Parts: sequence; structure tokens; C-alpha cells
Amino acid sequence: MSSHPPAADVLVLGGAGVDTIIHVPELPLPYADSYMIDSGIRTRAGQTGDFVALSLAALGLRTHHLDLLGDDPEGDLVRALHREHGIALTALPQPAGTKRAVNLVGPDGRRLSLYDTSRARPGDRFPPELLRALAGASRHVHVTITQPCAEALPVLRATGVPLSTDLHDWDGENPYHEPFARGADVVFLSAAALTDTERTMRRIAERGRAEVVVATAGAEGAYLLADGELSRVPVALPPAPVVDSNGAGDAFAAAFLYGRLAGEPPETCARYGAVAGAYACTVPASRAESIGRDELLKRSTEPRP
Repeated sequence: MSSHPPAADVLVLGGAGVDTIIHVPELPLPYADSYMIDSGIRTRAGQTGDFVALSLAALGLRTHHLDLLGDDPEGDLVRALHREHGIALTALPQPAGTKRAVNLVGPDGRRLSLYDTSRARPGDRFPPELLRALAGASRHVHVTITQPCAEALPVLRATGVPLSTDLHDWDGENPYHEPFARGADVVFLSAAALTDTERTMRRIAERGRAEVVVATAGAEGAYLLADGELSRVPVALPPAPVVDSNGAGDAFAAAFLYGRLAGEPPETCARYGAVAGAYACTVPASRAESIGRDELLKRSTEPRP
């Protein structure tokens, strides 16, 4: 085994892309022939993997991002975002083009995301030798649920490097998410689509290798399953008005991983996540901004609402 320290704290796999942000008067949006959008329609780099990488880097963790990108204007936006924030990016060519989505954002900050699935091809794969090299040079790997990350899981597990994933708004039944739910050591998900949050969390832990499962629940805080015990994570007080929930779950996961890599207990990690998620909700979707380490630690010691 090499005595050299890892080149990165976290390797983020997948989830690079571009979003078009549209602020709408309400969600769901009633049918109409047209709407006048006076807040503007903005296209910017930043999907789930990008936001996790940005949040990790803002917390001082050495971060490397690996994904498929097109040779197109959208791919250029993603590359520029990583250069601007000093995040290492390995971009493999994607002839189908860079992943993109449209996010409709309501006045209360909730969002509805429309994903363009035509940017993935059935035969897309990450080269196993590249996965082994980058994972082996990292302390941790965060795997997004975008294609073709599921096919990378066996290779990543074989390296012995700890894995995390975010199932987002999984309903607990969709088979697409199962390999991720069973293959990661730390599993994040949203409780939004779950009918029985505790049951789903315990199923993830029982059927897979997860040591920790976290289900975020928006304004109700989060649920933490660790060492077989389920506990509630209180919501953190946002430092400013809530304007957009986009990226809040990614910020939560990144801050949780920051705590985990620092050797903190799961309860402290979850507190970090709640603070980072609340902060992310105050940042307009047009800005790529994440909470820094000093502010995270300061806010994590403040009284809870």
C-alpha cells in the first residue's frame, strides 16, 4: 500500500450539467398560453454533482469531480464553473451533449425540475481503470444517481473506499435507485415522496451496507438512522429569507461528509448538514455560493429554533 496521502478528500462521480432557472408565480403552474417572467430566465452551470463539489470545496475539502460532458456551450459553462472555484474536473467526452434541466421555482422557494434524459446513452460507461485510480487517490467517493454511475458501483466498492449517495426524492420502490441504496455506506434521501420514512430508512440499512441513512424533510428538519437508532434532526434557522431550495440537499450532504471526514459523530454531522442546507435556501439559483467552513462551525453552535 502506498504511503502517499490521498490526492483528494472526496471524489464526486456524475451529476455535472446545466440548469435553466425560471421563477414562476405559483406551483403547480396553472395552464396558460403564456406567462410573463419579469425576474428573468437564466441558464447556469450546476446540477447535483456540481453543487456537492462546490459545497465540499467551500468547506476546505480537496475535491475532484468526474463526469461525462459534451463539447457544447453547456459543457463550457460547467468547465468554467470548476475553474472559477478551483475544483479539479475530469470531463470525459459525451457525444450526446451535456446534461441539462429546467427548474421552475415558486415564490416560496420550492422547485419543480424537468430533466432532459436524452443526454444519456445506454452504452455510456466510466473506464474502470480511471475509476480505480481516482477512487484510490481519494478518502471518500460521493456517487450521484445520474447515468452511468450505477455501472460504476461494483468497481468503486472493490476499491474499499467509503461511498455515499443521494437518492433525492425516491419513493422507496423505484428499482433504478436500488443499486445506489444498497451500495453506499452513507445514504441521503428526501422524505418528500415517502409514505413511511422510518420503514424506508431501515430497509436501506438492512438490505445494503449503509452505516448511516439520512432523510431530509425540508422545514421539518431531517431523520437520522445511525447504529440502529432513529432520531430527529432539528431544522436550522436560515440566516436570511428563503428564496430557493435548489441545492439544499446537496449542501446538506456535503456538510455531513465534511463532519464525517473530520471524525465527528453522526449527530454532529447531521447538524452541520441542517445548517448548510438552510444556508443554501437563502441563495438565489442564479448564484453559485456555498457556506464556508468558519460560518458552518459558528452557526452549528448557535441555539436551535
